[in-house]
Amino acid sequence: MVTPPTADTLPPTLVERDQWVCWRTHQRDAKPTKVPLIPGTTQFASTTDPDTWGSFQTARKAVAATPVDGLGVVFTADDPLVGVDLDDCRDPETETPTAWAADVIGQLDSYTEVSPSETGYHILITGDLPEGRNRAGDIELYDRARFFTVTGDHVADTPTSIEARTEALATLHAERVAVDTSESATAAPSTAAETGSANAAGPGDLADSELIDRATQAANGDKFSRLWQGDTSGYPSQSEADMALCSLLAFWTGGDTTRVDRLFRQSGLMRDKWDEVHYADGSTYGATTVDRAVARTTETYTPAAAEDSPATTDDPRTLPASAADSAHTATTETAATEADTVDTTTRAEARLDRITELTSRLEAVLAENEQLREELAAERERREALEAEGESADTGWWPFS
Repeated sequence: MVTPPTADTLPPTLVERDQWVCWRTHQRDAKPTKVPLIPGTTQFASTTDPDTWGSFQTARKAVAATPVDGLGVVFTADDPLVGVDLDDCRDPETETPTAWAADVIGQLDSYTEVSPSETGYHILITGDLPEGRNRAGDIELYDRARFFTVTGDHVADTPTSIEARTEALATLHAERVAVDTSESATAAPSTAAETGSANAAGPGDLADSELIDRATQAANGDKFSRLWQGDTSGYPSQSEADMALCSLLAFWTGGDTTRVDRLFRQSGLMRDKWDEVHYADGSTYGATTVDRAVARTTETYTPAAAEDSPATTDDPRTLPASAADSAHTATTETAATEADTVDTTTRAEARLDRITELTSRLEAVLAENEQLREELAAERERREALEAEGESADTGWWPFS
C-alpha cells in the first residue's frame, strides 16, 4: 500500500488548495502513463473539471481506501502555480542529480521533491509561464490543465515553501526550453545552422499572431482561415474539422502540443467537448486530438531567415549590376525553394486529410466498441448481483430446504 505524504511535509499553500486527485499508472499505447482519478473512486478525473478534484485530506484518505498509486495536484489558469518536471536526471542509488538538473534546482530555488520513479524531480514555483514551447529534452513546464504527482520526498537544501520565481522561470525558459538544447537537437543542426545563417528562426520564435498570419497567407491559407473561423463545411463532422485544424497547427508550430492546444482554443472550432474525458484512460477529447495530430505530422514549418531580416544594402536596387544579378539569382533560388516547400506542404495536407478521414471512422468504431464493452460489463455485474441475491434467498436455517 502506498504511504501518502502528510500535510506537515508539504508546503501549506499547496495543502490548502482543493485541487487534489489520486493517480495510478495506466498503459497507453503500450507505454506506462499516469492518469488522474477522482478521490475515493476508480473513475478518471479531468484536469479541467473542478468537480472531479477534492481537498488534500479527502484525497489522502482515498489513497488508503482505493487501489491507487499516489496523490496529485492539478494546475489551473486561476492559480499562480507552475510545475517544472525534470526527467532522467537523478541516480536512485547515489540520490544525486546530474549537473544540469542541479543547476535548474539551484536556479529556481523553490520547493523540490523526488518524482515517483526516483529518477527525476518536481519543482513547484509561482509565476508567469512564458509563451511558446513548454518542453525541451527532459524539461517540461506546466501551469494549467495538467497535474503533478506529489510524493512529499523533499530534496534537502531546497526551500520547504513554494517561492515566486517569475524572473528565474523566464531565464530558464529562454536558456533551456525556448531553444531545444537536448542532445538530439544539437546532434542534428538545422539547414540554416549548417549554412552559417545567423538569422535562422523556428516557429517558437514567432508570436502567435504572426504565426496565424503566415498560416492564412500560405498556399492553403483559405482552408486554414475557414477552419480557424469555425467553418466546418466540407467535413463529415466537426471532429474531422478539429483534426484538420490541429494538423495544420501542428505543421505551423513545429509539433508543439502545448501551443497547438493554446491556439486551437482561440479558434472558432473551440467547444466544451474539447475538455471532456472521452477515453478509458482518462484522456480528454482535445488532448487526444492534439497528440494524434502532432504524431502524424512528419513535416513542419521552418521560417526562412530572409523573412525576419530587415532591408540592408543587399537590396538589388542599391547594388552594382553584377551584384544585382547575383542577388536576383539568390532571390529566384529562394523563391523556388519556398515554392517547393509550399508544394510539399500541399501534398502533406492531402495525406493528412485522408488520414483524418480514416482516423475519424476508426475512432467511431472504437468508441462504439468501448461503449458495448462497458454495457457488457454492467450487464455482467447486474447478473452477478442477481445470482448473489438468489443464493442468499435460497440459503435458510431449515435443514430440508
